[in-house]
Amino acid sequence: MNPVTKANPPARLRRDSLSDLPATVRTPTYARTDLTPGIVHIGLGNFHRAHQAWYIHQMMQQGLAYDWAIIGAGVRKYDVVMRERLLAQDCLTTLIELDPTGISAEVIGPMIDYLPIEDNNAALIRKLVDPSIRIVSLTVTEGGYFLDANTGAFDTDHEDIRHDARNPNQPRTAFGAIVAALKQRRANGLKPFTALSCDNLQGNGRILRDCVVGLARMSDPDLANWIDGHGAFPNSMVDCIVPATTDQVVSQSLALGIDDRAPVSHENFRQWVIEDDFCAGRPPLEQVGVTLTHDVHSYEIMKLRVLNGGHQLLANVGEILSIPTISDCMLDPDILAFFEKVQAEEILPHVQAVPGTTGEEYLELVKKRFSNSAVHDTTRRVAFDGSSRHPVFLLPSLRDAVVSGSSIQGLALAEAFWCRMCTGVREDGSEIAPNDPYWEDLQKTALASKADPELWLNQRQYYGTSSISKQFSEAFTAWMNTIWQSGGRRAIAEYVTLV
Repeated sequence: MNPVTKANPPARLRRDSLSDLPATVRTPTYARTDLTPGIVHIGLGNFHRAHQAWYIHQMMQQGLAYDWAIIGAGVRKYDVVMRERLLAQDCLTTLIELDPTGISAEVIGPMIDYLPIEDNNAALIRKLVDPSIRIVSLTVTEGGYFLDANTGAFDTDHEDIRHDARNPNQPRTAFGAIVAALKQRRANGLKPFTALSCDNLQGNGRILRDCVVGLARMSDPDLANWIDGHGAFPNSMVDCIVPATTDQVVSQSLALGIDDRAPVSHENFRQWVIEDDFCAGRPPLEQVGVTLTHDVHSYEIMKLRVLNGGHQLLANVGEILSIPTISDCMLDPDILAFFEKVQAEEILPHVQAVPGTTGEEYLELVKKRFSNSAVHDTTRRVAFDGSSRHPVFLLPSLRDAVVSGSSIQGLALAEAFWCRMCTGVREDGSEIAPNDPYWEDLQKTALASKADPELWLNQRQYYGTSSISKQFSEAFTAWMNTIWQSGGRRAIAEYVTLV
């Protein structure tokens, strides 16, 4: 294949143009007309396509799992844009692997349709009732599970949940659609499907069970008991760094000879650990490197606290100090020293080893991955939705440290950096654009916290009550005062010299 030039432009990505792509681009070896659906995935963003869909594709490349093709679905209006883009290219996706030594691309094709986005989710419910659908997977973000911050329990008082309980046949939420479909499946004499969360939550399967069964119980207790007794909600741990798609990623795709309107870039690492608990069968995931186990818990804790928690350590201070990417943060001696000290002294002591890997070994792997300069993962993307991420990724380590009486100074400083970031202004005076679903309230509280830091900790919807010890409150207040009076770097310098 000749290099991409004006005379030889990139090939528009479609099923009938795969043979026109450069020979360097890996493409499906299976006939997509042979595929039949087995999975509906709700919340079809970049991460799903670079992770779960990639694993399904790899099985199909081996001649396996042809009856486990993916149907895409969404429950939010913004999903319409992605649906249009993917349908226009026959639901094919270009994955661009970002390796420090160079980039490469493959086109994957395990997704065969994308359902219409509707207010009452009628099309989604109809598809979920189809007997061929045996797994319903979700990436709806950590904040999409309607959890009470104080108890961690399913929040039955949320407006959308109350709506779905009152209107079970016209639900707004993904969980409402799942409940409505399971009700029809029971009436039709069908088994439930397995509901598989792929979000970064500890015990995500248990949480998903609580959401679905809890919502069903609000309108139909008998249905709730049937779902709880016959359904399956395996816990899982997912891992792959997938940056947002920018103009640069689109340009990379074009340079590789592929005219893809929705390409995805990703690091050269993936991991998927799933509890082997499926009620309607599963594809042979172990054939493509997925770990099937009955103990996901230790994998979850290590990943959520070291990697996802580490991301928050870097992103918030990086935004404050105008450092654009995670790899740039790792090159900054001050930020790296802060990151390493918090990890070693305040996170790893509360992380158990998993088969084949200690916490210290996993941290070294994470540092290598974060330092991959080919992955242009912005501090803005990683800092997005801190109101969901801090309670899940950092506060569990803080709670364990409070209970054990160990140091919490670095974690308190990390929370102070989040508060400072939410003021919306960097130290160089540039604006931080709104970057959280609750940005307006966060910014108002952060600005008020300059005079009274306790106001930030009084946000019980994030901090609950278990994290607010006198030790933490005093440390947080001291760090906030240092940040405002002397700046973020001075605060880091004081912290890294603490014994």
